[in-house]
Amino acid sequence: MNAKRILLRGASALLGDDLAFDGRPLDVLIEGDRIAAIEPAGTIGNADRIVEMPNRLLTPGLVNGHQHSHEHFQRGRTENLPLELWMHMVRTRIPVNLTPRQIYLRTMIGAIESLRTGCTTLVDDFALGAAINRDNIDAALQAYDDVGIRALMGFAMMDRPIIDNFPFIDELAPPALVAEMRAASRPAADEYMALMRELVRERHPQQRRVGVLVSASAPQRCTEAFLLQVRALADELALPVITHVQETRLQVVTGQHFYGAPMVEYLDRIGFLKPATSLIHAVWLNPREIEALARSGATAQHNPWSNLTLGSGVQPVRELLDAGVNVSLGSDGSCSTVTVNMLNVLGSAAAVSKLRGDDYRRWLSAHEALSAGTLAGGRALGFGESLGAIRIGARADLVGYRLDTVTFTPLNNPVRQLVYAERGAGLDFSMVAGDIVIDRGRMTRIDEAALLEEIASEFHLLSDRYAEAEASVAPVLEAMDAVYRRALAVAIAPDTYAARLGDAAAGSI
Repeated sequence: MNAKRILLRGASALLGDDLAFDGRPLDVLIEGDRIAAIEPAGTIGNADRIVEMPNRLLTPGLVNGHQHSHEHFQRGRTENLPLELWMHMVRTRIPVNLTPRQIYLRTMIGAIESLRTGCTTLVDDFALGAAINRDNIDAALQAYDDVGIRALMGFAMMDRPIIDNFPFIDELAPPALVAEMRAASRPAADEYMALMRELVRERHPQQRRVGVLVSASAPQRCTEAFLLQVRALADELALPVITHVQETRLQVVTGQHFYGAPMVEYLDRIGFLKPATSLIHAVWLNPREIEALARSGATAQHNPWSNLTLGSGVQPVRELLDAGVNVSLGSDGSCSTVTVNMLNVLGSAAAVSKLRGDDYRRWLSAHEALSAGTLAGGRALGFGESLGAIRIGARADLVGYRLDTVTFTPLNNPVRQLVYAERGAGLDFSMVAGDIVIDRGRMTRIDEAALLEEIASEFHLLSDRYAEAEASVAPVLEAMDAVYRRALAVAIAPDTYAARLGDAAAGSI
């Protein structure tokens, strides 16, 4: 049986790696899950389906390299907490246990918002909690299967208690609290490995639209032996790897305290850095770490909106790009960010770079931000050049925006107007792996209105449990505030690129 042929007729497009635009209407032919031809409008025929797209801007789908579906029920519930305090509002002392249906609905929140704001590929770093529950994992995977988005799910693997992720904890936290948190249940290392081996048999991301990847939650949350075990597993299974690294100044202090070096230098030393390995956030870096990323082929993932909302700082993107490091983009979780809107991430990435010095020639452009959010995102996840560009042979993950909206009127520069002004209101078409998932503004695979109504109703029943769980972390926040303040008094290496206004580290922001 021949692959289906869908013709997108009459759209303007951002073409190739350069996101080139000349305004001419084009025909884009899709065969199966790939782009088969790109020709002037009206010159391609013999399609199984024709989608008329006049006055549309066709772009590569955005790649969100980092979100946490386990946070979607908590969007808007916190504000003005630094990471080391905020994170305990998500990993609460009293867990909120959910049914598989509730997991499915929670996952759908981020999936729907992602598609509606131009994202066609997302990475879900899913926290498993005290134990592995396959019904819950399968429910989340099913949500992505149903909605039609491309998704790669990891499981925030770690083998150290959360309380031991921080320096000075035995000195500054009540002993009873420390003992309680050290005794908290968590999956064992061999259980994580067995889960990944089981899932990858049916869900390798190179073969399935909804697949898995390897997630080591963060270096300070893992023993060195476990990190090396995770690295070996990813290499054996040919899976991409993600890990949170040096998001905050306190984590630089943590690296000094734990390893005698910043964390990227530590990861380089133990051989963890390789291609298709994304260091999530990578905000506080020194030149040696940037060189290590470039040499290893690892990716530095920029999460500008998250880093702003948590006060973490601004990544030295220009220094990374100058060194030849692949820089991708992510939203992070919606408990801290409130939204997983990748168009918002694009605009934030370009705009916040203007704070990193007075040399305006080094500020990040809208074009560079869009490239980071498309082609660089595909590279980070091991897709090479096959994902994140409109070209013959590429995966057919495409988005269409109406050009007859105020955002694009008058049409001067579609890339700048997309990055700085569009936030999803003009999106009315989306295709993932050659399947149309949004058509004329309507989701084709799910009943969106019914799901949103069910989500609101279900969360109404859960809200008191979330409030109780969040209240339980008060003594943890008090202890973490002491750790946070102690770390601020610890000097870090003067060649660290300053990531916040007024920080004492060398280098101008």
